[in-house]
Amino acid sequence: MKLFVYSMREFDEKPFFDQFCRKYGVEYGYTVETPCLDNIDLARGYDAVDIITTVINREMIRRFHEIGIKCISTRTIGYDHIDAEYAASLGIGVTNVTYSPDSVADYTVMMILMGLRKIKHIMQRGDVQDFTLRGKLARELPDCTVGIIGTGRIGETVIRDLSGFGCRMIAYDLYEKDSVKKYAQYVDLDTLFAESDIITLHAPATAESYHMIDDRAIERIKEGVGIVNCARGSLIDSDALIRGIESRKIGFACLDVVEHESGLYYFDRMGEPLNNPRLAILRSYANVIVTSHMAFYTDEAVANMAENSIIGAKLYMEGAENPFLVV
Repeated sequence: MKLFVYSMREFDEKPFFDQFCRKYGVEYGYTVETPCLDNIDLARGYDAVDIITTVINREMIRRFHEIGIKCISTRTIGYDHIDAEYAASLGIGVTNVTYSPDSVADYTVMMILMGLRKIKHIMQRGDVQDFTLRGKLARELPDCTVGIIGTGRIGETVIRDLSGFGCRMIAYDLYEKDSVKKYAQYVDLDTLFAESDIITLHAPATAESYHMIDDRAIERIKEGVGIVNCARGSLIDSDALIRGIESRKIGFACLDVVEHESGLYYFDRMGEPLNNPRLAILRSYANVIVTSHMAFYTDEAVANMAENSIIGAKLYMEGAENPFLVV
């Protein structure tokens, strides 16, 4: 199999692609550029392309099809940035990856603690040498009820990690797991909204989960709730979130992902207009922490992403059973 890799980060990903392509007998080429209509021809002569988070729309998929690409492998868990149904209609396979759930789970727990302890406000005031206690009174995690939406590999790992803090945990998922029930009680979504002091999101981006945190949801949540999102930006209606923060219904928000982040995150945009006014507003609040889709970023996860994207494409080309096949 011949694989062409877009958006290659030479400083961290390339050594893993060298290692795993050699291991699996895959010939590969690459570019540091993100895929676009102007550079699709770079993949001519290859069987599959390997991407990250760039939106792959119908026109790009059609062009990939025209040059003979048979598989699009994304080295991400989410694949909502690819028009997978259209790819399938042209006979192009789409694969995704799994990676160490500890990467995002660790980050989530860190975000919960930072939100509860008002770390952003403490650090901002410290920068101007305000060492007073005013406005810095925090809550303790064992006194909180944490609601976990989504109990897949990452959500379940968050639950396991939080179990050591002694907090009550409730969870919501369409598919309940016995392993989760050892630590958390499954409830319906209305109950989770009503009883949670902290809500952490670990659901995939689907049509059903789009804007699951909206004005209606915020009306039902507890006063002063903390919201943590290390999953997908589309799970939260940014305008509703801003209204909830302004009204003080939401006590804090910690966001590793935001709506319309494509084209911003993983690029140096210093000195440029961001064309995302909601992101600018959210970043301005002392009780909102925004990071640039970093939760996954550990050495273990990057290795997993490279290896599994190669395996997924290779299995597809071989017509073998494929745990990474989306369509």
